[in-house]
Amino acid sequence: MSEPYDDDPKGMPCVVSDEVSALMMDPDLSGELFGAIVAATVLINETQGEVPGSTASARWPQQRRMPLGADGSLGVAEYVIVADADPAHIVLTRIQFY
Repeated sequence: MSEPYDDDPKGMPCVVSDEVSALMMDPDLSGELFGAIVAATVLINETQGEVPGSTASARWPQQRRMPLGADGSLGVAEYVIVADADPAHIVLTRIQFY
């Protein structure tokens, strides 16, 4: 997993899991899907995980799901807000494509 960093005090760093990293390095991944994943990490960072349209797990509210692509047309991204870590960060844990 990539290491969290703290370059922007307004946002919260969004790092990707090994699973998502491997997916992003897959040469068969389309540019549209790659771009949607990158856009998701930027949005997660800028909103500190409070992405409009995201849903929280009832049992584990730090785990969130957000639509991927326009109106969720490409799938769902799952992430976890690790607010009590030092430094606080967010981990994009899994991508589910439709």
